[in-house]
Amino acid sequence: MRQVAEGDTVRVHYTGRLKEDGTQFDTSQGGQPLQFTVGEGRLIKGFEEAVLGMSVGERRTIVIPSEEAYGPHREELVLRLKREQFPPSISPEVGMPLQLRQPDGGVIDVLITDMDAETVTLDANHPLAGKDLEFEIELVEIL
Repeated sequence: MRQVAEGDTVRVHYTGRLKEDGTQFDTSQGGQPLQFTVGEGRLIKGFEEAVLGMSVGERRTIVIPSEEAYGPHREELVLRLKREQFPPSISPEVGMPLQLRQPDGGVIDVLITDMDAETVTLDANHPLAGKDLEFEIELVEIL
């Protein structure tokens, strides 16, 4: 039976959970399988490496440490702003995603993670930064 090699385009079903407590953060189950070319670097490195050597129909569970996934949670990417710095058209709420424009015109995605009467805390870390991830992967097809 053929096994996945570097450069193959594959389709997989997956379910991603936080290793810490098993909370599911993403899945392709019930939808279309994820298609990617192994070795292109478009996915987390450990995810791509996990499918190497798999055969169609095979299932595998892997753990990817945070350092090899979205990196550590970096405190320097957490910003605290005064409420009056927000335009009147924005009513901040915890969990609200926002985009901040940088002086060079670039945009940074942030998430409101905390607020009090005077300040709003914005986090520019990836939501999965600092988390060890567990994936259940099923190889559906080698194209």
